[in-house]
Amino acid sequence: MSYCDWGNCSVQMQKYHDSEWGVPVHDDYKMFEYLFLEAMQCGLSWNLMIQKREVFRKCFDNFDFEKIAKYTNKNIQQILAVPEMIHSERKVVAIIENAKCFIKLRQEFGTFTKYLWGFTNGKTVLYHGHSDGKIPVSNGLSLRISKDLKKRGFKYLGPVVIYSHLQACGIINDHDKNCPQYRKINNANPTIKLPSEK
Repeated sequence: MSYCDWGNCSVQMQKYHDSEWGVPVHDDYKMFEYLFLEAMQCGLSWNLMIQKREVFRKCFDNFDFEKIAKYTNKNIQQILAVPEMIHSERKVVAIIENAKCFIKLRQEFGTFTKYLWGFTNGKTVLYHGHSDGKIPVSNGLSLRISKDLKKRGFKYLGPVVIYSHLQACGIINDHDKNCPQYRKINNANPTIKLPSEK
């Protein structure tokens, strides 16, 4: 039995790998939480995001995008005053703007998950070579989605960040082929095989 190497760096990361990463997400609140973590992670490590997840949860109303979209400057200053919080006003403001954009997109498509999964017709993508460890930092799919989200006003969601998000929410299964999660996810969900650059 083999696991993806990156999940071994901490107990929290191993738990995240085993129970969340790559499992298809069809709930908008969970989807926003993942987008939140991805945007906050820019320039930092994912392990740090997982370690600070509960701090973020307390500072941002349990990742409730409807509440976050109504935050004022007072809320921003309260968040930045929390000692354990990542003290980047630009990122905090971006999270609030993303929440507003998230709501607008939901109004157009019904749900954010419907919008995002629409790029793969509701199927988890298995890219050629990825399960052998040949994983890019971004690809055509993440670039298309990133460009569309940028046009819609989203911040801190470039093609590299979006690629990571697609891995996290199960639209792309990039677990190692010998990892139990790879087979478990594939057996439980519709999949499609594509060339890596797609």
